[in-house]
Amino acid sequence: MEYKIISKSERETIELAENFESEKFPKMVICLEGDLGSGKTLFTKGFAASLEVEETITSPSYNIIKEYYSGEMPLYHMDVYRLEKDADSIGLTDYFDRDGIVVIEWADLISQYLPDERLEIKFSVLDENRRLIKIIPYGEKYEELCEAVL
Repeated sequence: MEYKIISKSERETIELAENFESEKFPKMVICLEGDLGSGKTLFTKGFAASLEVEETITSPSYNIIKEYYSGEMPLYHMDVYRLEKDADSIGLTDYFDRDGIVVIEWADLISQYLPDERLEIKFSVLDENRRLIKIIPYGEKYEELCEAVL
């Protein structure tokens, strides 16, 4: 099943992230896709704030992975846009088995490494303020998550 939402503002995108965070669970994997400026990092900031992460969330473009431990659960924020080596060489897939939450920006670039069960969120720019957000759950836990949130 695919869900479609039109976010009319940054605030609405943040609220969507907060709603997903309210139903979080260990080993949750959220895969974000979309062009530059479409809302991926904004969504992550909203999710992290609701998780009570104290650090400032920025895109980990040059680090690839940033780990945050100050919130209710560990948050592993990845940006694989500049990943030059294969994901196995940096232990990327090891994060899927940790008891935290993994959020991956540009996840479509590493689709062959993603777990079968995950939540995909695709952002498309409609205009300056509006975004089309497509949400696709893979696996029963993620389907239940979408039913609870959407």
